[in-house]
Amino acid sequence: MQRFASSLAVVAILSAVVAVSLIGGPQVSPVSAKPNEPAASPTANLQIKIEDRNPWTNLQLNNKSENFQFVIVSDRTGGHRPGVFAKAVEKINLLQPEFVVSVGDLIEGYTEDNTQWALEWAEFQGKLNRLQMPFFYVPGNHDLANPKMDANWKRKFGRGYYEFVYHDTLFVALNTEDPPTSEKEMPFKFGVEQQKWLEDVLAKNANVRWTFFLMHKPAWTYPDDDHAKTGWGRIEQIMGNRNYTVFAGHKHNYARYVRNGRDYIMLATTGGASKLRGTADGEFDHVVWVTMKDNNPVLANLMLDGIADKDIRTLPEPKPSVKKVLAK
Repeated sequence: MQRFASSLAVVAILSAVVAVSLIGGPQVSPVSAKPNEPAASPTANLQIKIEDRNPWTNLQLNNKSENFQFVIVSDRTGGHRPGVFAKAVEKINLLQPEFVVSVGDLIEGYTEDNTQWALEWAEFQGKLNRLQMPFFYVPGNHDLANPKMDANWKRKFGRGYYEFVYHDTLFVALNTEDPPTSEKEMPFKFGVEQQKWLEDVLAKNANVRWTFFLMHKPAWTYPDDDHAKTGWGRIEQIMGNRNYTVFAGHKHNYARYVRNGRDYIMLATTGGASKLRGTADGEFDHVVWVTMKDNNPVLANLMLDGIADKDIRTLPEPKPSVKKVLAK
């Protein structure tokens, strides 16, 4: 009888351990939303009591280590509206993504006056100094309007195109102004060296789970007869059959295209010139919130006016009633 009682005590202790997972402690058993139903994987760091009936759908938390979030900002210039990008920085800090990427047109440019460049870059980078996470530059036509501005970019930032890999996801920043040209002469250009570079990068990263291409001008929206001379035909050929999404800006007008079975997204503005006629016309200030999941990204367009901090409505603390004051 004593041995039987001891066995019952052990069973009771083990049941309590299975029911509760200690925060910050080792995971002793998978947590399930239903008794006797094994969970797909342990839910670490969750402390909760499991009963026969529970007020939740499941306990498979959306917190896989390979998931991450980043923000894309669009055109700030091309007739910038003062204060909008600075507001965007504040809103992004509220969202706390892991990093921010751009699609170009960061300064007004279009001058050979290096004093003017210095002032414009200083103003823009002063705004970035308030950003609480890394920012990845991508050049636009306003940033590289002429050979002198192109040389200035190289002096400040080095490369006009580059790549990085994060959580098995490839990010490719392309330069549509390679080299800078008059739009009457050619709407954009991907130089031969950039094409070869891209081919090498994609060959070295053939097995990543996803690729994001970031560039300024939406090359696919221009007439097909331009694609050979601009280099876009070769660029798109190199992209191949991998899983990818393309983001661009420039036209200050939002539109999603499905091309080659992939999403090609032309962004609206983050402060650039716009009539702001709304979503039906693709004219609004926004940032794009991207969540990279197991094998596909989830995109959300966040309107700047729709992101507010905790002070959106603050009320004073209620005063104690007269009865309570008298009671004291």
